[in-house]
Amino acid sequence: MIRKASIMFVHKDQFDEYKRRHDEIWPEMVEALKQHGAHNYSIFLEKESGQLFAYLEIENEDRWNQMAKSDICKKWWDYMAPIMETNSDNSPRSVDLNELFYLA
Repeated sequence: MIRKASIMFVHKDQFDEYKRRHDEIWPEMVEALKQHGAHNYSIFLEKESGQLFAYLEIENEDRWNQMAKSDICKKWWDYMAPIMETNSDNSPRSVDLNELFYLA
């Protein structure tokens, strides 16, 4: 498995809505994530800054990168755009993190 981590940003007045939308994540979105090789996907919130720390494990980079091209992913981005910082295509503005330490 490949471990990936990134930081995203949710608007400070939207924490509850962000959580609600993920508590009610669409089954077709879950299925697409799994089809694209995602495992152990977690998102954590740092309330002071509104930063979201996302961690997931993937099977293959190329397969995972295809997720962003799927219709369901684009639909999810559009749904989440009003409550997050986004790029011009509504994808979440994110910063990839480089792994410096791992203890198995």
